[in-house]
Parts: sequence; structure tokens; C-alpha cells
Amino acid sequence: MISVSEAKKIVLENTDLLGTHIIPLYDATGLVIAEDVFATIDVPSFNQSAMDGYGLRFEDLNENKSLSIVGEIPAGVFPPHQLLPNSAIRIFTGSQIPEGCDTVVIQEKVTVNSNQLYINDEHLKKGLNIRLKGSQTAKGGLALKAGTIIRPGASGFLAGLGFDKVKVFNVPKVCIINTGKELIKPGQSLVPGKVYESNSYSLNAALSELNIEPQNIICIDDDEQGITDSIKSNLSKCDILLISGGVSVGDYDFVAKALNNSGARCLFHKVKQKPGKPLYFGKVNSTLIFGLPGNPAATLTCYYEYVVPSIMKMMGFDVDSTIKIFLPLETPFVKKAGLTFFIKGKIEGNGVTPLNAQESYQMSSFAFADCIIQLDEDRMDFRQGDLVEVHLLKK
Repeated sequence: MISVSEAKKIVLENTDLLGTHIIPLYDATGLVIAEDVFATIDVPSFNQSAMDGYGLRFEDLNENKSLSIVGEIPAGVFPPHQLLPNSAIRIFTGSQIPEGCDTVVIQEKVTVNSNQLYINDEHLKKGLNIRLKGSQTAKGGLALKAGTIIRPGASGFLAGLGFDKVKVFNVPKVCIINTGKELIKPGQSLVPGKVYESNSYSLNAALSELNIEPQNIICIDDDEQGITDSIKSNLSKCDILLISGGVSVGDYDFVAKALNNSGARCLFHKVKQKPGKPLYFGKVNSTLIFGLPGNPAATLTCYYEYVVPSIMKMMGFDVDSTIKIFLPLETPFVKKAGLTFFIKGKIEGNGVTPLNAQESYQMSSFAFADCIIQLDEDRMDFRQGDLVEVHLLKK
């Protein structure tokens, strides 16, 4: 058995960045930009009014009590001529500033009488309320670096620069194989000796949080040949193969044998942790294989702790920036020494509380958890107020 830190290091060392492709910006939310993006235009692309009001030449205010209003410029209309001395023009937010105009006074600070503009703004300064050409982004300048996550703000920023497509890192293809003779699908009548299969539902839901739709979801009995055939038939379809159940050493645990039959190279099998001690990790060519324990809470815990960092690295995310924080325990906790414990928790106030129902078969606490608490291998007693590492779950 190896430690949690060793296991996570092996996973990331064997995870490669995926290729790239160009997609519509509408479809890129949550993905990672694969190349530096440079502005092809100035933004704004012209001097632009920041407010509804009146454009004028600031120097004219020293000579005149009023200015003649000579027209208006709605947003989207190119100014037909330059602004002449001793005149003003009605202007609106986003309108292009005409040549000769250097200041905009807001409409709340003026009086209009017989087409004459009277200004009541003692704080008016030259250049006020004008967005200068290129003041947000200059043409040719670096707009977004490779590695930037396309969140809503980044999407709007790129659209404002005129981009409707963007190069992003590929999303990994994932297949799921659930093993267990005792499993039946939800919706069927429960018969003696059977349990409802839930791992494909939790894994599918967790993958959807990363905008990943599994290529295939298979449920199969505890049969070495059948599992072998399922593994071989799915290896070429995916970058990651998730297998739940059958990874321990019981009489009906055939996954490790089936993986060996399929040419998998085992990189580790068994980790000093609870839940999920039987965790398997291996490769066939470039396809990563995670053999997840069959108990539902152990399956999902191992997914979050090992599979998610691998997926994030494949997609170009900065794995080191994965959300983890340190919070004080709200209640004490006692664990076995020699194993890292992953505890389902709830953040409350300025601390974190371990939830009840921590056994690997119990999913009730996962339904309410917003984090996983990592308790170090060497310690047994954790007191109230002790700082612990907390891994936030996406909500």
C-alpha cells in the first residue's frame, strides 16, 4: 500500500494535457483557453460617451454662458461632422464622440431653453465622461493568457473584442463500467439479495459538473471474462475509464484480473486511506484507468480526490489552484492511525463539521456535504478548533 500523497503524485505524473480544438464561444463556458488571445481591435474602437448628456468643447465654457445645440448623435450613428466652436451636441451612452468634442456633461447637470444649453456643473472637467479609444484594450495587446478559464466575464470580454470562436483544450472522453451481480437499476422492483445501482448516477452527475457526458455507461455481473470484454471494447473510446466495484481481493473481485487480461499496466493498487483502500490506478497506452471501490461513498470520494485532479490537468486547468482551504473543526474526531481519512463535511460559520454516516456504504451524508475533510495519516485525535484541510465540492 502507498500513501495518499504518493498515489496522487503518480496519478498526475501519468496524466497528459489533451489536444485542442476551436469551438463557438457560446459553447466554451467552463473550458480553458489553449493559446494567448491578442486583441485585433481597440476597445472602445472610438472615443465614446460614457453617459447620456451633451458633448462640447471645454474651452468654450470660459467664454459663453450658453452653447447652441446643433443636433444629436444616437448610439450606433457615425458623427456627420466635427463639433464647431461655441456649440454642443446631444449625445447618448455609447455614442461616438465627434471630432472637436472633448467633454461630456451629464443631462442632469444642464438646462435647455430655446435650443440653448446652460451648464450647472461646477465640477465639470475637460475629458469628463469620455471613454477613450483603446482605454480598455489596445489593438495588438494581450487580451487573455492561455490557461484562462472561460467564465461568463471572459466570454463577454472576448465577444466584445469580436471573437465568436476560441481555441480550448479538449474535454476528456470518459466511460463508466459498474460491476456487481447484486446490482439492479433504479425503477425496477427490488428483490431479495439485490441493491439499487447508484454509482453510475453519482459519477454521471459529478462528470456533468465538468461539462463531461460519458461516452458509455455499462453495468455488468461479477464475471472475469465479461468484465475483460467490456474493458477491451471501451478502451479505444475513452481517455479515462472508470470501473466501480470488484477491485478488492474477494472471491468475486475480478477487475484487477480483467485489467491484467486487457494489457493494463498497474501503477498502484491499494492506498492507505479510508474510504477507498482498494483503489486501483493503471494505464493502457494513453488511457487512464481508475478502479474505484464499489461502496457508493467510497466511489464518489475517490472520484473527487483522484479522478477530478486528473481531469482538470487534462483540460488545462491549474491543478495547484484546485479549491482547498484550512478550517477549524467544529467538533472533535477520532480516527485510526496509519490511514488518511476522507470525511464528508459541512462548512458552518467559520468552521467545518464532520457529518454523521461516514461509512463507505452510506450516501445520505454525501447528499448534504459541501466538502471533504482530509485528516492526516499519522494523527488519531483531532480536537475542536484544530485546523484541517478541506476540499470544497462544486455546488
